[in-house]
Amino acid sequence: MTKKEKLIERMCRLPKDFTFAELETVLLQLGFEKDDKGKTSGSRVRFYNKDKQLQYLAHKPHPANIVKEKALKDIVNYLTENKLI
Repeated sequence: MTKKEKLIERMCRLPKDFTFAELETVLLQLGFEKDDKGKTSGSRVRFYNKDKQLQYLAHKPHPANIVKEKALKDIVNYLTENKLI
């Protein structure tokens, strides 16, 4: 099992300690590009997949770097519905 597969499997288990950096790594490995629009975007980060014409708008968690369970569920559902995982 590759590191990518292990990280995706970990994300699908919805752990309480999944970081935004790990989420970013997964999305980049799935072909998304990060677009945070500079200082005017605040905590919003857009991930865009040109090949599949998909985008996902995520919010960087703060002050901690841990993605909330509800947000992680939404991301897993989005990736599953679009047949990326």
